Amino acid sequence: MKNNKTIDYYEKNAKAFVERTIDADMSICQDKFLSLLNAGSYILDAGCGSGRDSRIFLEKGFHVEAMDASKEMCKIAAKYIGQSVTCMGFEEVDYESRFDGVWACASLLHVKKNRLPEILLKFQRALKSGGIMYASFKYGNMEEERLERFFSDYNLSEIENIFLKDDLFELVDSFETEDVRPDYQDKPWVNIIVRKKN
Repeated sequence: MKNNKTIDYYEKNAKAFVERTIDADMSICQDKFLSLLNAGSYILDAGCGSGRDSRIFLEKGFHVEAMDASKEMCKIAAKYIGQSVTCMGFEEVDYESRFDGVWACASLLHVKKNRLPEILLKFQRALKSGGIMYASFKYGNMEEERLERFFSDYNLSEIENIFLKDDLFELVDSFETEDVRPDYQDKPWVNIIVRKKN
C-alpha cells in the first residue's frame, strides 16, 4: 500500500478517521472469521487502523500482531490495544507460516488491482497450513483516487477470481454487507474468507 498520497491522508487525518470508525460494529464479519480459528490462535491484523478489531480479538483471548502503514495510526492503535503495532506496508510483509489467521478489514482496498496477487501471496506465506484469511472491499468496479486516497473496488465474482486463481486458497465464504456507519449505509461492501491450501 505504499501509495504516498493514501498514507499521507491517514497521517494527516488519523484522529478524525479513528473517531469515524472505532465504534463500527464489525461483529458479523468478526464472528465468521473467529469461528474458523481455534482458541488462542495467532492473528495478523493487516492494516489495523484504530486497533478496533485487534482489541476485540485480544479481549476474546487471541494473540494479535497488528500492523499499519501509517505511523500516526500505529501510535493511536498501540495506545488503544495496549501493545506495540508494527509500522509497515503490505509489500514489506515477510512472515513464514506464522499466523493462524490474517484479518484485512478495509485495508487491501488501497492496493492497485494489478498488485493484489503479489500481496496475497505474501499473506498466504504468512499463514500456517490451513490458515484463514478475511478481507473486505468496497463494492464496485472502479480503480481510482477519491476522497484523497486510492481505492480498488470489486464485486464478489471478481474478488473470488483474484483470491482463488493461483490455487493459493480455497473459498470458505463470500458475501456482501452494508456499511455499518449511519452516513454510509447506501455503500455496500464485499467480504471474502478463504483458507490456505495444504
